Amino acid sequence: MRSPENSRGAMHPPSQLTDAEIISLAQNHHHFNPVSSQLPPFLLDESSHPILLSFLHSRAASADSSTAVSDYVSSLISLISHHPCAALSSLLPALLHAYLSLFTSRKIPHDRNSLSIIQQFAGHLDAIEIRKIPEVIDLVISYFPQISELDDAQVLILLPKCIELVRISSEIDKPVEYVNSVLDAVIECDWSNVLLIKLVESIRDFASCIDKVRRREFLQKIFAKMREDVEMQDLPGLVYQLLVLAAKGFGKREVIEGIVLYFGGANKAGSVMKQVEGTVLLHVNFAVKQDPSLGQEVLGLVRQDSRAFNHFTVTVLLSVARIRRFSDSAIDILKTALFNAYKDYKFAKVCRWLPDELKEEYLENARVIEKAILKSVNGSHYGREHIVPSIVQLGFGLLHAVEEGSQKEISKSDGLMGTEELGTQVLKCLFEVHDMSRNEIIEQCKYHVLSMKPEKSFPITRLLGYLVQVHPHPMLEHISHLKEMLDYFTFMDSRISSNLITVLLPLMKFSRSLQDYTILVLRKAMFRRENSVRLAACSAIFDLLSAEKQSKPVGLFSFQESSSQASCSQQAEEPHATRADLFQELSGLLQRCLYQQANVRENVYHGIMKLVVVDPLSSGTIFDLLLSHFQRFYKENEELPLGIDQCVKLENGKFCIEEPLDCLLFCVSWILILQPQNRSENRSDHPSESLPCFGFSISQDNEAGRNFSGVSFSNALAQIRKFLRNGNLEGLLGKKQDSDSTPIEEEKRKCSATLLLGILEVVMNNIVNELVKAANEQKLELETELSQFVEIHEFVDKYTSNSRHGSGAKKPVIRPSASDAADKLAIGCAKQSPDRTPLLATSSIHHLLRISLESWKLENSKNGAASQRNSQPSSGKVQVLGSKILSRVLHMCFHQLKFFSQTGKDDPFKTLVYGEIKLIGPPLLNIIFSLKSVSKKEAKVQKDVECRKENIHLALLCLKKIIEVGLSSAKYLCLIDHLVSTSLPEENVAAGDWGDDECKLAEGIDDQSTKSKELFLKSIKPLLIEFLGCSFFREAEILCDMVLMIGKKLPEERRNLVGSLATQLCRRSDVSNSKVAKCLVFIAVTLTSPPADMVIAENMASELVQVLGSEDMDPVDESETFPIIRKSTSAAISTTILQSVDSSIADMDWIAIRLKTCYMATQKGISFNQTGKEAPELAVEEVLYSRAEAVVKVLSHFVAMNLKDPQAEHLLKLAAKFYKNLARISKLRISPKGCKQFLPSSKYQRLVETTCRKLTAPIYNFVTKMQQNQQESNTNKGLVNKIKRENRCIPDLIFQIEDYEKYLIQLSKITKLNLLRHAKRSTSRDFKIVESTEDAPEEQNPNHEEADSHHSTAHSSSGSDNEGEGPDDTECVSSLAAGDGADGGERGSPLAADDTENEDEEEAALRRVKRARTSKVVQDSDEEV
Repeated sequence: MRSPENSRGAMHPPSQLTDAEIISLAQNHHHFNPVSSQLPPFLLDESSHPILLSFLHSRAASADSSTAVSDYVSSLISLISHHPCAALSSLLPALLHAYLSLFTSRKIPHDRNSLSIIQQFAGHLDAIEIRKIPEVIDLVISYFPQISELDDAQVLILLPKCIELVRISSEIDKPVEYVNSVLDAVIECDWSNVLLIKLVESIRDFASCIDKVRRREFLQKIFAKMREDVEMQDLPGLVYQLLVLAAKGFGKREVIEGIVLYFGGANKAGSVMKQVEGTVLLHVNFAVKQDPSLGQEVLGLVRQDSRAFNHFTVTVLLSVARIRRFSDSAIDILKTALFNAYKDYKFAKVCRWLPDELKEEYLENARVIEKAILKSVNGSHYGREHIVPSIVQLGFGLLHAVEEGSQKEISKSDGLMGTEELGTQVLKCLFEVHDMSRNEIIEQCKYHVLSMKPEKSFPITRLLGYLVQVHPHPMLEHISHLKEMLDYFTFMDSRISSNLITVLLPLMKFSRSLQDYTILVLRKAMFRRENSVRLAACSAIFDLLSAEKQSKPVGLFSFQESSSQASCSQQAEEPHATRADLFQELSGLLQRCLYQQANVRENVYHGIMKLVVVDPLSSGTIFDLLLSHFQRFYKENEELPLGIDQCVKLENGKFCIEEPLDCLLFCVSWILILQPQNRSENRSDHPSESLPCFGFSISQDNEAGRNFSGVSFSNALAQIRKFLRNGNLEGLLGKKQDSDSTPIEEEKRKCSATLLLGILEVVMNNIVNELVKAANEQKLELETELSQFVEIHEFVDKYTSNSRHGSGAKKPVIRPSASDAADKLAIGCAKQSPDRTPLLATSSIHHLLRISLESWKLENSKNGAASQRNSQPSSGKVQVLGSKILSRVLHMCFHQLKFFSQTGKDDPFKTLVYGEIKLIGPPLLNIIFSLKSVSKKEAKVQKDVECRKENIHLALLCLKKIIEVGLSSAKYLCLIDHLVSTSLPEENVAAGDWGDDECKLAEGIDDQSTKSKELFLKSIKPLLIEFLGCSFFREAEILCDMVLMIGKKLPEERRNLVGSLATQLCRRSDVSNSKVAKCLVFIAVTLTSPPADMVIAENMASELVQVLGSEDMDPVDESETFPIIRKSTSAAISTTILQSVDSSIADMDWIAIRLKTCYMATQKGISFNQTGKEAPELAVEEVLYSRAEAVVKVLSHFVAMNLKDPQAEHLLKLAAKFYKNLARISKLRISPKGCKQFLPSSKYQRLVETTCRKLTAPIYNFVTKMQQNQQESNTNKGLVNKIKRENRCIPDLIFQIEDYEKYLIQLSKITKLNLLRHAKRSTSRDFKIVESTEDAPEEQNPNHEEADSHHSTAHSSSGSDNEGEGPDDTECVSSLAAGDGADGGERGSPLAADDTENEDEEEAALRRVKRARTSKVVQDSDEEV
């Protein structure tokens, strides 16, 4: 059989070459000089091209096609490249096309040989005729759907160069359009994972050919494909290529946004994905280091809109923060986004006219940010250790931003943590996960505590407290840092230093050295001169003692247990050996405290009471400590046993209290009351045990000594009680009978009386304690004695102040209240009550209220039941007291509640000492209703009526304080429940009912808290109606305050019932008192659900027009619809309605700002929202228009009224703010260049029309009338100052109106809608506007040359005409108004004369600026300034 070569040689001339000869020829040319050698004529003949291509196809069909095709094609390319000529150049495109056909049809393998050939073709694309290039591109693009393996994508190597050649070619028609069509085809075809990766790698080579729109489409498809089925192991490389693209300017913002949203919203979880995120994070960090502009894009994401927040966004920002130039800005943006989310939610929560869906959106947004931060911190150990310093910086940055008490508004029921808790959680998580961060966290705690303000240090100390409690053993490794903090104890703020000791107490049971060091620091502090340092040290000592007692077995028989189980005590939780009794060890230091200032001593007594609660057995030792000190001020056998004179001293020319003897007696009496109770309880619990258990550690002599100290105190209290009841109190106070007192003696007597008041309250506590346990026959005697001490209390109280106020309050003697100082320090409370600390227990006040009410009832019924009264034994003294005792007890009750609401409600120890405050509520309600029922009856003595009225007022003040405490925290809601449970007489509950069936309070409610509040409102509603009818206006005002406080705490759907009730009262009551009328109107508007609240405000404003009168209407005396609106109440009611409008305008201002941010993000194409929902601000836009229209309707009535000067000035300021918001809203309706312009909605058009017709035009008339009134009024200094203020308001108002109308003109021009068809030309100015007509110069008044020349720039700025002035004209007007409006009262006008000038100079200046009147100009009067 003949070979193929021989057959071909027989058929063709001898000059024809075979494929093997061509390969050999190419190899020889490679070894020898390829340039000088000649090619065979066969290759130079174009007719040989089909034969050469046939060799390619025949080799593709061979067994080893890959090598065969590769060798042959490579040889041809080599020959073509070394011998450029027309024949060979024409072969190259045909060869490329043939090879690509074999490649795309998979007739040859896709391997390294094919890759080499394609790379060779890519290097010779310049030699191909440009018209052949589109064929190559089309062939490559058509192959895209078949690419499934990595080697299949080898043809992509050709695409960038081909596209670039076409783009720069001049031989192809419309090359740009062709390139764009190719790119569109690439975008539209289906991408496999391999094609995606290879496209991202190759796209940077022809990125310059892609416009911005197609770049965005490319990236959108890339990230969409990533979300579908890209393998996790391919993600780091893909992200790296995208970052390389972004670094070259290819859609930086879109790349960063896509990466962040992809990894932030990835559903794949697990350690593998977290490791991938860690690798990607390193890529991002490296890319930002290489190209800082990428870092700016990262920061800009969150800066634009907080909806970009997810855990990966936080992680990226924390990583970027490790780069020096972004260190502060990245953390600041994180904090700002969080704080803005909190602010937005707080605003949305209180803005009642926002939809509930929007409020939920803002709440969810804040939750998302919190969760994102925590998730980022929790995943910080997956290859992200480099962000640990940034997390520390963020955590302390959040704590640093917390002002004490500023985050209390964040409700835990909403599921938000707040700034402090979030920052603490961040640092706690970091402390637990990363050992390397612990030293840095403790060091930062030390730095912040020592360097920041006290209010900012409390979150740091609370963080330390948590770490000490939860991680004590790791904290032991940092004892040295804690000791360094303690070294600065005397230099810290006293609140911080005391709190620091408190949080370190749990660690001291693990470290004896820390405890010893703390004691040493406290000993040194007690020798400091600063009183605050000693006070803090004293508080810390008792905290230390209490912690030591709590770490041991607690109870009456704890000593016996410790003795019988000595070995167990050595194996206790403490690693150090049990030390001797710490109280005995520090007794010398406590003795020193008893010789310090009064507030330090008071703090000692307070600490002793705490210590007794923890360890009741220590009472005997405490009595031994206090007895010798007490005997300095108590002489048993003397005529005046109390040494009150020794308790006060003269210092710097003023008397002050040196020994708080009342607090000492309160401490002792409280321990004596508590001690028998504890003993009896323990005996009943342990009947087999008895008091000899003390024998193991205390001798019988010591026990006798202990009993002696307690008995001595008990006898002393009894003697003091007897002396105060029968002794000479004036002599005790140093009152001389027949001589006038000097001022210094009066001051000393005040201090002594202050102490004596406290001692009397201690005695009354003891009497009440006996009263509870006494038999029936003894109770009346004790009640009589208690009433006597109330009289004595009132007698002594006269010496504490020389003047009394109408409310019964008096100027107290100022004394540092240190009984609660320790707890104020612990909770960071900066305020201290200036009043004397009350020492009455709530149980005592409860009994006093009950007894005083009974005595008052007896006195009131003495004329009708004299015989019954005479038949009761020992009732004479009680009958004499009556209203006098009741008034005194109510004063005492109010003082106690005021103290509790200021300093005691957050202190559980005060509740333990003073008792439950809920005991006071029911007696107060009984007193109010009892006094009210008598007040309805005809009284014979006017003095008795006034006395009862005053007592009702005091009782209502007390009840209001209880309501305030009950609404301040969830744990005090029981106070209102307790009040509701009080049974009231049916006649009182039903009184005054107007049959308002629409107000169904307390009906159909499942929530018990809400039901209790409404039941209480229902019970006081008839009381309010009755007080209004009886003209008890002060009392009605207090009830209105309570209704408002409770109404604000009700759910939105229930508030409307209270608002409806207030509206009915406004319609049916003819109240003439302005304060009560103001309260009722405020409740009606505030507690009515939107939009009905503005309807009520509008109705009342329309009635105010009738009462105040207008230009076309004479005033009337009283409104028929709302009788509460009359001349005496009109000013107060108008102020109240304007305040409600002001609140709505402030809400509109916030919404407008949020809309601006949202529009900016939307117009830039930023799609942060990953849920697919529209931005919440866009949903509220229509609601905003409706609210603004309601505000216009209300204000339209006010501009028609004859308002007084304060209300008129307020109205001008409100109108200026309102138009400023309208201008901002209108500006947002104008789309920027490059964005599609939408037509304004129908609600917006209605708002514009309503504003122009009802407000803009009338407000010019209002300003005109104001200035006319100024001209007609007499000039005086008060009027001059008023006009100065108004002249600042009027130009600002005119400027805001014109600025608003400027945007309306622009919007009308763009949308082809005439939005200004109802507008009116601006004519009210403090300067003259010359008409822009051709004959204007001839028509000018010669008297006004100076004014016209001064304002010649206004010739072309005639404002906003109704029909046809363009935006350019309006801009001129606005610029003029800005120049003369904003500073019109101070610059460019002599009207802004200095206030220090005398009246003659002011009048001269006013005369110089007087202007003439014209029909279109509002002129300034001679008095205008």
